[in-house]
Amino acid sequence: MTAPLTPPPPPHDDSPHQVWQAPPPAGAPVGGQYEQDGPGMKTEVREAVVIAIAVALGGVLFGLLWWWLAPHVPLVGDEVDKSWVVYLKDTEGEQAAGVDGTFTLLGLAFGLVSAVVVFLFRRRGGVPLVVALGLGALLGSVLAWRLGLWLGPGSDVIAHAKAVGKGVTFSAPLKLGAKGALLAWPLAAVLVHLGLTALFGPRDPEEPYPHGPAPKDSYGAPLA
Repeated sequence: MTAPLTPPPPPHDDSPHQVWQAPPPAGAPVGGQYEQDGPGMKTEVREAVVIAIAVALGGVLFGLLWWWLAPHVPLVGDEVDKSWVVYLKDTEGEQAAGVDGTFTLLGLAFGLVSAVVVFLFRRRGGVPLVVALGLGALLGSVLAWRLGLWLGPGSDVIAHAKAVGKGVTFSAPLKLGAKGALLAWPLAAVLVHLGLTALFGPRDPEEPYPHGPAPKDSYGAPLA
């Protein structure tokens, strides 16, 4: 009668090339220090502030273009019973809608241009950058709106009618009827920038496969 065979104990080899190690998790310390991905938060905030200011200052050019390209709404003054009244010369005209449409189209164009410029300036995205782009564009739209009103004809249409005379055509004050047009620039800028970042932004590097042989069980067989 023979004794049952006992499997030999697994070999123990503590050599470095036989030790299997998993890759360190994201954010784990490497060499005693944490690996930093991209610029630090302070740098991102500083860049975001600069971008917001630069984009907002673009509202000056926006306002000049709106004042120059927007159609004029013709008005006519008349004196009735020793009191002045002002009315539209062309009651069926669409100049007022054209003023809002011009502002909206300019906002979309400025949104496209500002998004491309900011993306080329800093290809890596980030929440501070996107927030600064949207906030700067919104401030630029408000600046363009107020600048256009300031450059356009005065808001006192009665005084203007008296100055030009009875029955003489003059331009109405530049007015933005649809205040939602102020959002055309920031919305276009944020959406275009997010699209550019998704298509052409840097990709995160793939994690390398672990080096060394796969781990083995207690019998020396490789684990599946």
